[in-house]
Amino acid sequence: MAIASINPATGQTLREFSALTTQQIEQKLQLAADVFQTYRRTSFADRSRMMIRAAEILESEKHEFGKTMTIEMGKPLQAAIGEAEKCAWVCRYYAENAERHLADEIVETNAKKSYVHFQPLGPVLAVMPWNFPFWQVFRFAAPALMAGNVGLLKHSSNVPQCALAIEEIFRRAGFPEGAFQTLLIGSQAVEGILKDRRVVAATLTGSEPAGRSVAGIAGKEIKTTVLELGGSDPFIVMPSADFDVAVTTAVKARTINNGQSCIAAKRFIVAAEIYDKFEERFVSEMQSLRIGDPMDESTEIGPLATPQIRDDLVEQVKKAVDSGARVLTGGKKLDGPGNFYEPTVLVNVDPSSTVSCEEIFGPVAMLFRVADIDEAIRLANATPFGLGSSAWTSDANEQAKFIEEIEAGCVFINAMVASDPRLPFGGVKNSGYGRELAEFGIREFVNIKTVWIG
Repeated sequence: MAIASINPATGQTLREFSALTTQQIEQKLQLAADVFQTYRRTSFADRSRMMIRAAEILESEKHEFGKTMTIEMGKPLQAAIGEAEKCAWVCRYYAENAERHLADEIVETNAKKSYVHFQPLGPVLAVMPWNFPFWQVFRFAAPALMAGNVGLLKHSSNVPQCALAIEEIFRRAGFPEGAFQTLLIGSQAVEGILKDRRVVAATLTGSEPAGRSVAGIAGKEIKTTVLELGGSDPFIVMPSADFDVAVTTAVKARTINNGQSCIAAKRFIVAAEIYDKFEERFVSEMQSLRIGDPMDESTEIGPLATPQIRDDLVEQVKKAVDSGARVLTGGKKLDGPGNFYEPTVLVNVDPSSTVSCEEIFGPVAMLFRVADIDEAIRLANATPFGLGSSAWTSDANEQAKFIEEIEAGCVFINAMVASDPRLPFGGVKNSGYGRELAEFGIREFVNIKTVWIG
């Protein structure tokens, strides 16, 4: 794929970039290795000061950064501004908590003194996606830099201006040159960088095939990886749920970021007792969503990020219909410029079909009727993915059962799935491994060293 900014609302090419040459990549890798030797010895106080400054830049220029996100990948402007604000939050969180998360932990043994000591590893490669072009990067970069590592960003090729803006934020915040570098490269260059001895670890947020590729290469090189891959998140509604809140949240959970989110709810599993009522309300609210220019503050659904993503969505809906599903609303792309697709609701989806449990990246929801909680959990788990899940019930016993039995990295009861710097984030099964955020995230890329003094 060419490295270019293409406005998904119009199809207009805004700016093109040349990929780095082999020599330029070499220079950046060596710079990362060199700066790590000095940066790793900086104090938490110095790192915190710079990270707070990064947060201040994000907060003061959030509208400009929001516009950059919107014109490159199409999310509604207000959501993009909110994304910049959330990035400032994660910067502040780690500025304030990294030292505590990585403090020596005394362990009583028969030694004079024994403890766990945490040390940075070195240059970490981050292969990041376009759908949250700032947030996905900052939730890696803030803990990595606060731990004393340095970052190398291979961002998605359709958001190069976001990638360069992030590098500039860290430079302006006072981090040394080379502590965080954007690599404008195609996917074919990733393998060579992963194999380079100077790159000690990698993290990827993206598709399952991309994750398998990076994990395979890094595994052969015996390098640490964290993978956050796709999801086919269930949204379960039981009879005791607060119905109005559940329906309104369900629509938001399916259409956030134009439906292009790994943790967006995709399969709506509803108890038979309330199913008909839920279907009627859900379809009505999906139909009322305003589709249009993402720079317009009244727009609720913008374009999909690329023509290929829209074409893939068209094909998935067709597969569902061919296997017996029925379209209650939407079901087609919009004519005219831009990668627009109607908010869509599918019912009668065959639970045994592939499309029923794969990741759908776009504003398409599938509704399922179930007889009881046991059937709801079986259906929720009937997918190779296990990222997020949301269950709605006021029954304490049902809540406990969902928490114990849903196979996912996150279970949200009476709330929409969302990442939070204070809590670990990640999945199980084909949704990946390792964790981001909280103390678990910052400890992924450190040497957890045992110290014994006799």
